[in-house]
Amino acid sequence: MKAIVFDFDGLIVDTESVWFDVFKEVMIEYDCDLKIEDFAICIGTTDDILYERLAQIAHKPIDRTEISQKTRERYQDKMSHLQLREGVLDYLQTAKNLGLKIGLASSSSRRWVEGFLERFGIKEFFDVIKTSDDVKRVKPDPELYLRVIQDLGVEGHEALAFEDSKNGLTAAIKAGLHCVIVPNPVTSFLDFSGHLHRLSSMGEIGLHDLLALVEAKLVK
Repeated sequence: MKAIVFDFDGLIVDTESVWFDVFKEVMIEYDCDLKIEDFAICIGTTDDILYERLAQIAHKPIDRTEISQKTRERYQDKMSHLQLREGVLDYLQTAKNLGLKIGLASSSSRRWVEGFLERFGIKEFFDVIKTSDDVKRVKPDPELYLRVIQDLGVEGHEALAFEDSKNGLTAAIKAGLHCVIVPNPVTSFLDFSGHLHRLSSMGEIGLHDLLALVEAKLVK
């Protein structure tokens, strides 16, 4: 492998579980018991899919603007508790030491992503960062990954993607990358058919050992 490419939300920082909690709280006001499987369909892509689903399952007419405002207010109250997921910093440091190129491909906005990267002091690890601001179509479309590997100067098969969502996995595979799945509590139940390997967290195995395992799988 010449490069590794990270997703952001739910993978580097588990923002997804917090978003699910606040959406579930708000939707109670619409007589809606939001299930994790309904929320998970939007993970890794735009919120449009989620709001379409909410309109189907809510027992009252939904007001997207009102829901968005309420969820963001509640999210702000919980943001201070967010931390890097286990093993993320070790993976970034090891990748640099190994001379690997490091990219980031996120369906979220650049402002959102870089705010967290700067907060945790890890922005400088990334050689290339692509967000929804840089593409016409976000995941599951492969455009984000294609833009990242192009700017990294590698072919898809020379890069390993790390994802936590089905939409992200689909995008990575379509772009020709191999993909390791590191689900969070909100995505752990999803069908990740087509992934190369699955981890409970990046703390499960070091990057050096993971790369050796991945190479062994690819030569079989």
